[in-house]
Amino acid sequence: MREYLKFYIDGQWVEPSEKKTLDVINPANEEVCGKIALGNAADVDKAVKAAKKAFASWSQTSREERIEVLGRILAEYQKRFGDLATAVTEEMGAPASLAQRAQVPIGMAHLATAVEVLKTFKFEEDRGPTMLVKEPIGVCGFITPWNWPLNQIVCKVAPAIATGCTMVLKPSEVAPFSGHIFAEIMHAAGVPAGVFNLVHGDGIGVGVPLSSHPDVDMVSFTGSTRAGIEVAKNAAPTVKRVAQELGGKSPNIVLDDDAFAKGVSRGVVTMMTNSGQSCNAPSRMFVPKKRMDEAIAVARETAAQVTVGDPNGNAQLGPVVSEVQFKKIQGLIQKGIDEGATLVIGGTGRPEGLDKGYYVKPTVFANVTNDMTIAREEIFGPVLSILGYDTLDQAIAEGNDTEYGLAGYVQAADLNKAREVARKIRAGQVSINGGGGDMMAPFGGYKMSGNGREWGDFAFHEFLETKAILGYAPKEAAE
Repeated sequence: MREYLKFYIDGQWVEPSEKKTLDVINPANEEVCGKIALGNAADVDKAVKAAKKAFASWSQTSREERIEVLGRILAEYQKRFGDLATAVTEEMGAPASLAQRAQVPIGMAHLATAVEVLKTFKFEEDRGPTMLVKEPIGVCGFITPWNWPLNQIVCKVAPAIATGCTMVLKPSEVAPFSGHIFAEIMHAAGVPAGVFNLVHGDGIGVGVPLSSHPDVDMVSFTGSTRAGIEVAKNAAPTVKRVAQELGGKSPNIVLDDDAFAKGVSRGVVTMMTNSGQSCNAPSRMFVPKKRMDEAIAVARETAAQVTVGDPNGNAQLGPVVSEVQFKKIQGLIQKGIDEGATLVIGGTGRPEGLDKGYYVKPTVFANVTNDMTIAREEIFGPVLSILGYDTLDQAIAEGNDTEYGLAGYVQAADLNKAREVARKIRAGQVSINGGGGDMMAPFGGYKMSGNGREWGDFAFHEFLETKAILGYAPKEAAE
């Protein structure tokens, strides 16, 4: 039983201002596996004050000093690899293999990427008589979700550290263990007091006062579009910068060619990864109507091979994160049935032999139309919708017919044709034939999938202000 009852503020573990706790549930067995202290506005204010105080000196550190600190963080992170993997599996149900292969390593990758970018990043630029200077924006508030907890913490923290910002982190209260261990890593790495602060809590108690605090210069939020809108509203009166990475309903367009079966199979596997709990999951697959039966056969065979079970065993999928998510997903699966989509495999209820835990059957619907609920709403579970198209232009148009625009996917034998389709998808990131793994590629969305970009050098710009110093060079020198 884990008990994380203190917050990390100004380089120390401190008692919360109120003795209020929240139980954390292990989604694999529905049992309490730990508890955290719940913060409030007073705790947030204390953390923000520490970050503001630290900013005065941290913002003036050299490139070399920040590279050294990032290196120490990475070294301490590597020491805690096993602890982090165990925590992620326990808190949100990721299979141990996924935690060790992806959930934890991606945090290391963001740290290493930040170091590489920082080595050559241009913070100053001469433009004739004017000097353009990129300066750290100030105190940053980070509100992160539970589905890829370390990815979404470190992809914010690493570039913020690299650019000279200070910060307050509110990790998800649903899956808070890995965030708490990350704070221990920051402490062990000797990050200067106040540069990094952590306050546990829920959206009302901590998220609202953090996003509305007048001394927070920028808030970066990852989560649902609904919650992201509230964060932006809270931030608006203080005119702070808001970066958002929100929901998605990403199209996956499979072309009518020799790579069709492979493309369908790849789409199913990608959709089911992390139990479908990825904002960029390819949840709408578009296939030629004349090949719908073939797509159904391939999808059924592929999904049937996906194993679900104890995340500490050999199963490919663990549970979804919570009872709330489980019930939401079950309701949307039933909605798909009620609205007339063809249930190819899966359906409501737990998989056979799993009577406890928030396990969902890998589910595929076919003959879905773009006006059905399962084609419009983000399900955030292992549920795939297959839609038919008559022409490629129709597939692109319907693929773009969504309020979201986070990601897109194209499967094709002809690379040039795939590139052509990819350019027409209105989304922040489009993957061709399973392409991925580029830590320098910007990540973020169009439309209601958010604004701003994370990852690589694009992330640095989110944490910088641009200053123009006029007359910096003598007039004659400029001439």
